[in-house]
Amino acid sequence: MRADLVTAKLTDLILTLTNIALMYTLDIYTKNKKAMIRTQIYLTAQQHSELKRLAKTLDKKQSKLIREAIDNLIAQSSSKRRKEILKNAAGIWKNRSDLPDFTAIRSEWDRN
Repeated sequence: MRADLVTAKLTDLILTLTNIALMYTLDIYTKNKKAMIRTQIYLTAQQHSELKRLAKTLDKKQSKLIREAIDNLIAQSSSKRRKEILKNAAGIWKNRSDLPDFTAIRSEWDRN
């Protein structure tokens, strides 16, 4: 074979392998139809060793445990935020003179 033909075939092989690797990588990051973004975090030595121990104990990947912890933090934060909004909204109609007497209206609905 001529050198340029060998080079062309090797180039095609490399491009094919690169495309396969890229497709595999994209498949990993889009499991469950949730696109994921790769990020880097810094952990203390203790955090890292505990995370590693937990991952082994629970038979889960460290990245999955980190995602679960972030989901829990977001859910907890959202719940606290909702409670705070409801707390702040309590009594917003209190002492308004432009509203009807809701007690009287409500009593009309009662089935006495």
